[in-house]
Amino acid sequence: MATGTVRRSRSLTQDVVTALSERIRNGEFHVGEKLPTESELMESFGVSRTVIREAISRLQAGGLVETRHGIGTFLLEPQNEQQLRIRTANILTMLDVIAILELRISLETEAAGLAALRRTDAHVHQLRAVLDEFVEHIRKKTGNAVVSDVAFHLLVATATGNRYFHDILKQLGKAIIPRTRVDSVALAESDRVRYLERVHLEHEDIYNAIVRKDPDAARAAMRTHLANSRERLRKAQEVVAHQDQSP
Repeated sequence: MATGTVRRSRSLTQDVVTALSERIRNGEFHVGEKLPTESELMESFGVSRTVIREAISRLQAGGLVETRHGIGTFLLEPQNEQQLRIRTANILTMLDVIAILELRISLETEAAGLAALRRTDAHVHQLRAVLDEFVEHIRKKTGNAVVSDVAFHLLVATATGNRYFHDILKQLGKAIIPRTRVDSVALAESDRVRYLERVHLEHEDIYNAIVRKDPDAARAAMRTHLANSRERLRKAQEVVAHQDQSP
């Protein structure tokens, strides 16, 4: 088969996969329901049987459908979200939170860079409003600064224009903010207001880089912010471990 023909076949297959996936998401087919036959799909999309079979094979690989020999192809219960989900109930110890921070450093560093390239004026206004809320919570000592903290990181992820950044952080929920998951003497004894003020300044650096549309500076600021959080937790872990070993 000529190279051009192969490429055209792959393109047609992807077109069918995209169209069927969209129809599934729109609820045109229900879980357990049988999809149209190969012949019906061939007629509907105006493509060959080979293209339809390859498209169905891709949907199977994605866990969307199941083909039962001699019966047909049936829609499955969506599994992708379950497979991707990180169970926050298992994020129990300080070492768990440090591990999550290592994941976030790679994920959110790139997200900040993309946000700087793709952000809109609306994103900038939303980020500014959340940062102002954060400062107000610090000033009033409301204890709700964590809500604004989470919102800031989710907004940066949203500004990427790639929903998967947001989806992963949303799954983690408040667990992405270390102090909500760690109960330690070392953190409790620190000056909470000064700590939050440092966090705010780090957020401002990220925000300013995004406003300037400077992806390198945004990546550097986000990496610094999360690396600082990781180091603060490591120091707290060392203090707690030392206390546990003391008589």
